[in-house]
Amino acid sequence: MKKVRLDALGRVAAAALAGAALLPEPTQAQQQPPRRPHPPHGAGEAAGPAAPPTERRATLRLSATLAANDPQPVHSGLVWRVFEESAQPDGSHKLVAQSEEAIPTLPLPDGSYIVHAAYGLAGVTRRVAIEGGNVSERIVLNAGGLKLIDKLGDAQIPAQRLSISIYVPERGNSEAKLILANANADQVICLPEGAYHVVSTLLDTGQGAQGGTNQTNSVVTADLKIPAGKLIEATLRHRAATMTLKLVKQPGGEALANTSFSVLTPGGDVIREMIGAFPSLVLAEGEYVAIARHEGKTYQGAFRVQSIKDSDVEILIRDQPRNHANDELPQ
Repeated sequence: MKKVRLDALGRVAAAALAGAALLPEPTQAQQQPPRRPHPPHGAGEAAGPAAPPTERRATLRLSATLAANDPQPVHSGLVWRVFEESAQPDGSHKLVAQSEEAIPTLPLPDGSYIVHAAYGLAGVTRRVAIEGGNVSERIVLNAGGLKLIDKLGDAQIPAQRLSISIYVPERGNSEAKLILANANADQVICLPEGAYHVVSTLLDTGQGAQGGTNQTNSVVTADLKIPAGKLIEATLRHRAATMTLKLVKQPGGEALANTSFSVLTPGGDVIREMIGAFPSLVLAEGEYVAIARHEGKTYQGAFRVQSIKDSDVEILIRDQPRNHANDELPQ
């Protein structure tokens, strides 16, 4: 590429002097001094002071690649920031240029600068000096991409039903440092090269969430390694179903209103408490205990959840709870 110098030169302007001053009429004893000729129009006896030259400016052209051996630069998603290298009295560095172009060309005066390139969660800082000429700088991000696909059975889970967190693990602690909360599923996430721990939690957005969003006990984790210049696709599979609780006087009977329910693990840990005639909730595949309280009396029983098999759990007032999902289970 032909480099074009953008230096600007100052101009020197000359000021014309006024004509010679009129002298008093000479006496006879005095000789009249010779008259000085008038200067030509537009000229003066001496040039005026030169105007200060304008500030010299060159251009800084920036580009970035994901890996050192990547021949193609990054085409979108970059944020460039250029700061003065010298710190201000408060220790900060003055921002002098910013661009979201993939390959920006920035006019800057001579000097030393700190260039920061941000691409997703990846970022690189570089010192750049401009000394009387145009400069091109190519930065290696040492980063890769991660695309997460969450599924329930064969169906992809909508992003609004997921809570995804990404951690940088340490020895003995997979969730040592949280770097991204509420990551977007099915979108490419740019990450610095390295190892990561992903936690995907299925959210309950149905009627049982009572107008809000509740985290379920369906949690899938994955340990991944992101190489520079590569896109990693990871499929996380949840195994869960939506269960509707009912307290009835007989199988298939009408659900009794004003009933409070508790769902526990077999070990007694409370998962969710709800109130209503037939509240529903999303549960991970496994065994559970349901407790129903109605008019001062308590009823309980065990039930089983099979992945993607949504069903009703009926708790009979006189009998043990009945889980329609168990009807197809082998005895």
